Amino acid sequence: MKRFFDLVGASIGLLALAPLFACVALAIKLDDRGPIFFSQRRVGRFGRPFHIHKFRTMVQNAELLGPSITAAGDPRVTPIGRWLRKTKLDELPQLFNVIKGEMSLVGPRPEVEQYTRLYNGEQREVLQLVPGMTEPTSLRFYDEERILAQAENPEQLYLQQIMPAKIRGNLQYQQQATVIHDTVVILKTMARMFRKVLTR
Repeated sequence: MKRFFDLVGASIGLLALAPLFACVALAIKLDDRGPIFFSQRRVGRFGRPFHIHKFRTMVQNAELLGPSITAAGDPRVTPIGRWLRKTKLDELPQLFNVIKGEMSLVGPRPEVEQYTRLYNGEQREVLQLVPGMTEPTSLRFYDEERILAQAENPEQLYLQQIMPAKIRGNLQYQQQATVIHDTVVILKTMARMFRKVLTR
């Protein structure tokens, strides 16, 4: 049932958002003429790696110029990228990951391998779940980049506080996850995105 929900939702989303995709792609090209999309290796269900897709928000080869996490004010982020990251519109190409079955509409956000290697035994339980585009703790940490920017050591804050909190929240949510609950999370995420777009 969840897979059917994902396929229908992602298909409708891609069709409805096609004009927005075109506008974002054009804006990225006009911004610095680099690639439109960015792909990064992440860890999926059962620890299997896959490549997550996003609209590119950073300069080319940004992963070689800094850490895997991004705090507000990161100089690697392009002008249009700052707006895309603020609104989370850069995440929309992950609808293709959902169609491919690598992700779900709702599920724990997939991590990079260097961070999953730090999981303890209990935290590794989250790798039994299909990663998703959004989930309840994503709403709680919607302004994560701003929170990280206030820390003396952003990566340490992420690894010691934010990442464990996200994992706990995901494991708790999955115990009661239903299509109705997932729909509520999606609607709340969309509402938050539109508010960010309107308050540019």
